[in-house]
Amino acid sequence: MNNKLEGFVRDNKKQFEVKGPSDELWGKIAAELDKKQPKKKTFGLYQWMSIAAMLVLTVGMYFGYQYKKSTTEILVADINPGLGKKEVRFTSLIEEKRDSLQVLANTDPELYKQFIADIGKLDKDYQELKNQLQTSPNKALVGKAMMKNLEIQLQMISQQLYIINQVNQYKKEEKTI
Repeated sequence: MNNKLEGFVRDNKKQFEVKGPSDELWGKIAAELDKKQPKKKTFGLYQWMSIAAMLVLTVGMYFGYQYKKSTTEILVADINPGLGKKEVRFTSLIEEKRDSLQVLANTDPELYKQFIADIGKLDKDYQELKNQLQTSPNKALVGKAMMKNLEIQLQMISQQLYIINQVNQYKKEEKTI
């Protein structure tokens, strides 16, 4: 069977050979190929607007986050709720005792100014510690230092009130004699 096929192909070889396209047809095909150039991908107005909108949103979100991050103040209660309660208690006691010192302003203004100046120094230190709390890597340590400062302020005001009471008692005794 293989021989019959080979014989048939040999005998009809000329019929199998197809005349290729003419040179004229090849010239037309080549001319058409030269005309077609690959399309360049271009961005239209819609794509540029989309990219610009995404960029504006991204930049806006970044700066919004940075602004929010910089404006939020860290409180002692954020670090340790126990210290936060202690801070509130100390601050209210200090304010209460400062009001008691206010009575001294009328009776002995010089002593009152000196007491307020001493408390002012400690309060200034407290405010500096509060500012350090925002940037310090060891916030717990700064929080404890703030509580120690408030404790010292409270002790100082208590001592000042004790001195005022002693002075008033001495004045009363002096008047009775």
